[in-house]
Amino acid sequence: MTIEPNQAAAELAATAPVRPDSPTFAELGARPETVDALADVGILRAFAIQEYAIPIAMRGTDLIGQAPTGTGKTLGFGIPLLERIRSVADGADGAPQALVVVPTRELCLQVARDIAAAGKTRAIRVLPIYGGVAYEPQTDALNKGVEIVVGTPGRLLDLAKGKHLRLTSVGQLVLDEADRMLDLGFLDDVERILSMLPADRQTMLFSATMPEPIVLLARRFLRTPMTIHAHHTAEQLASPLTKQVIYRTHSMNKLEMVARILQARERGLTMIFTQTKRNADRVAEDLDFRGFAVAAVHGDLGQGARERALRAFRAGKVDVLVATDVAARGLDVSGVTQPGGPGRPASRSPSSTGTTCHAGG
Repeated sequence: MTIEPNQAAAELAATAPVRPDSPTFAELGARPETVDALADVGILRAFAIQEYAIPIAMRGTDLIGQAPTGTGKTLGFGIPLLERIRSVADGADGAPQALVVVPTRELCLQVARDIAAAGKTRAIRVLPIYGGVAYEPQTDALNKGVEIVVGTPGRLLDLAKGKHLRLTSVGQLVLDEADRMLDLGFLDDVERILSMLPADRQTMLFSATMPEPIVLLARRFLRTPMTIHAHHTAEQLASPLTKQVIYRTHSMNKLEMVARILQARERGLTMIFTQTKRNADRVAEDLDFRGFAVAAVHGDLGQGARERALRAFRAGKVDVLVATDVAARGLDVSGVTQPGGPGRPASRSPSSTGTTCHAGG
């Protein structure tokens, strides 16, 4: 289903602090329509990665952006995409003009919502494409016409091979979270997708780390790219809204300690992250046995099961969500609270407030 711009606007919110002297998006050269759309949801000034990336990307230069997850990369590439995209009013013919490749389904939906929100005043059609759901709604949306496609490698490749996804008009490509695509074994699929695209295009690659295979990929497919780094300083690492606490314990006592933390007075929605799918299930089963309302989210679950778990968590039917680090890419949930504190928005951003734990190894 194509992301509706008006629906998407509610999803994009500025919760993390920015420097008071950071440039506005108007100062960075964004379209007035984009500036207005962002202002409607309270976003006025740029994060560091956006400040560095937007002016370079708007020139059509290939770009490598290295920054931690959650530092605002989506608008860092999304605003330059919108700058060059033709809307229906501008004569767009419905063929995708830009492609964003992401590693996970949750991140796919989040990136699509954010870009659609920034492009809502021009009615830019943004379509998320991912596996685990029926093909027909996605192929129907492609037949009706879209300007930007955001997708995971496997489903993108399937639709391109089936001639449902036309890539001949793509003039801008973004590889987001490239290191995670490597971790998940998608690099071969990504290269196949790249081989289907026009040679005359702008390519932007964003990654938290730059392992050797990603460096080699960049050398093969990017043309004299500019490289930018936007790492946090020690002072910027944590938002003033975030309280970080570390508990030292033996690995055998982790779940017991997590269970005691969850018994804090006035605790609200809580997210727990694990490194593996097996540990996510183990932590969720243990907490369920102890009487907590808990759900798990990881890659072995079907898309329907993942969406049901997230809906239940957002609605408060379960108040503990256990997720793998990879599945957590793109999770944005409002109402995650500090124990004893008022509810505040929380997301995958490291600068967001929330009760989050790392458990299960």
